[in-house]
Amino acid sequence: MTTLRLGYSRIGYEVKTYFRQGDSVFFTFLFPVVMLTIFSVAFSEQSFGPPGAEISAAAYYLPGMLAAGLLLSGLQNMAIDIAGEKGDGTLKRFAGTPLPVLSYFIGKIGQVFVTGILQAALLLLIARFVFQVDLPTEPGAWLTFAWVFVLGVTTAAILGIALSGLPRSGKSATAVIIPIVLVLQFISGVYLGFSQLPTWLQNIASVFPLKWMAQGMRSVFLPSDFEAVEPGGEWNLAGVAIVTAIWLVVGLIVTRVTFRWIRKDS
Repeated sequence: MTTLRLGYSRIGYEVKTYFRQGDSVFFTFLFPVVMLTIFSVAFSEQSFGPPGAEISAAAYYLPGMLAAGLLLSGLQNMAIDIAGEKGDGTLKRFAGTPLPVLSYFIGKIGQVFVTGILQAALLLLIARFVFQVDLPTEPGAWLTFAWVFVLGVTTAAILGIALSGLPRSGKSATAVIIPIVLVLQFISGVYLGFSQLPTWLQNIASVFPLKWMAQGMRSVFLPSDFEAVEPGGEWNLAGVAIVTAIWLVVGLIVTRVTFRWIRKDS
């Protein structure tokens, strides 16, 4: 119980610290909002989708930006933040305190959940009231959104912790992590229609969770006519759950094996 109390108390601290860092707020919290605005305005005269089921650019890009937000708030933010704390000695100081590792993780993952929820809400509000996007009205669609969101943000956060050991220093974290996240966004159907990509590139993207998270979001927010252009001609929500859950387990294993308060080579 003490471990849980310490973890919950750290959530508020982590959230406050996050919103005090302007670069983190822009590149992880506001970046999907900015990109949705740019694409919606730039392609405002175009329609997307099969004949008779065309939708606006804002409606078309909304699912991808929601999925990208999960990756940015979870993986990118977590990996860079923890790598920075390793580099500036914060984790080394934690090693000399009674703070359990689990409490530290509860604080970090809780912060990702809070900022992820706020980010998704902001995206949905802007899409609805600024760009007049019709949001789902069926409870089943929102139930799908809920489990895709929870599974996606948890997986992204755990993978971010696992990847935090990849940069050699806090200063190099941005240069190491951001290219990985950017490439995944381009090949996973966030900025480009997934069906428009070469088959071999689709196969590569299908190995990683972002493609499946974006597909799950499309099943919620796009009309059923768009299902035909998905791989296999279906939303394949079972595949979304399985692949994302596999990456969650992989992230947990890597984190358990590699995470240390102090780097072995420090």
